[in-house]
Amino acid sequence: MNDQLGRVLTITSPPQRIAFLVPSLTELLVDLGLEKRLVGVTKFCVHPKDLRSKKTVVGGTKAIHVDRVAALQPDFILCNKEENTPEIVEACTALAPVYVSDTISFQDVYALLADLGELLEIKEKTNQLTRDLQNRISACHRKTAAQPKRSVAYVIWNDPLMVAGNNTFINTILDFLGFSNAFAHKKERYPVIDRNELNELDLVLLSSEPFPFKERHIESFKQFTDAKILLVDGEYFSWYGTRLLKAFDYFDELLKTLNKN
Repeated sequence: MNDQLGRVLTITSPPQRIAFLVPSLTELLVDLGLEKRLVGVTKFCVHPKDLRSKKTVVGGTKAIHVDRVAALQPDFILCNKEENTPEIVEACTALAPVYVSDTISFQDVYALLADLGELLEIKEKTNQLTRDLQNRISACHRKTAAQPKRSVAYVIWNDPLMVAGNNTFINTILDFLGFSNAFAHKKERYPVIDRNELNELDLVLLSSEPFPFKERHIESFKQFTDAKILLVDGEYFSWYGTRLLKAFDYFDELLKTLNKN
């Protein structure tokens, strides 16, 4: 099998000692009933809330303690192109087979679920999750298709000011919700912008992650834009495991809020 970067994996039996270095996918595998197979997680694997107290924490997504991973003797490690550095992937590959996800579109999500279903021998569960996601996406799309196009900036960092650009899962969600990402034309996936570039927009979304924007930040943004400014839960815009299945009710409420104003 190849992972989503085209790297070849050789796995002869279903992994039983798994290290997960991707918070959204840690939650996914727990929801799929595989918590007992998890031996290592990152400090950002916050769902379910008690998981870190029961598993070995091996560091952050971009600062892994490889010696801690090695001590766990994993037989499978799950990484992500965006979350984990090439150096982390290389170091982990010396320890066990490593699958690197690279998920930008809904089709990428379905492909990832198919791969995990095969690798972990849980095809029935991953196939059902794929069907559930497809049904929710179709139902939500019927609502969002009629939404007015709003120009939007999705802000992920405060200093420097950084937004989500094209070729990101966040951009896929923005487009799906009927928004027009004002920075999708930028070459960088997460471009740094000037605050004045927010002047002519309809909407500015301040994400809860990776920078934890709070209510107090809204006032500072009001100084340089007349756009409507909202705080949003970043997990619903960027986590593409089972968190995505839980996101559609959140998106429905978000759109209702916007349409009231």
